[in-house]
Amino acid sequence: MLNSVQEELRRRAKSFQFAFEGWFYVLRTQKNAWIHAVVSLVVFSVGLWLGLSRTDWALLILTMAIVWMAEIMNTALEAIIDMSQPEPHPLAKVAKDVSAAAVLLGACSAVLVGLLILGPPLWLRLSG
Repeated sequence: MLNSVQEELRRRAKSFQFAFEGWFYVLRTQKNAWIHAVVSLVVFSVGLWLGLSRTDWALLILTMAIVWMAEIMNTALEAIIDMSQPEPHPLAKVAKDVSAAAVLLGACSAVLVGLLILGPPLWLRLSG
């Protein structure tokens, strides 16, 4: 019984390792991921400085997660397309463009959410 529990814990730990390897791959290979990382750190720092409410934090974290998830899925889709369709194909371009549009939509939405949440308290802090 103990060995099966230990083996299950090892498998779970390995799955986390694979997930972090995927995230690090995105950070190593995708220039836009670095933009997301810097913006995430800035938003997090400003949020701490402003002393945001738990609700505001929840919205910001969910918004940042959506952007990161879109970027990660976009990278995965591009890898699958490149592997299965190494030669240029119109539908491969459509899939890549649509996937990139999902990232753009998430990022633009995140900017709006960030402005709605951070804008008023930041304006008050900086102007008064």
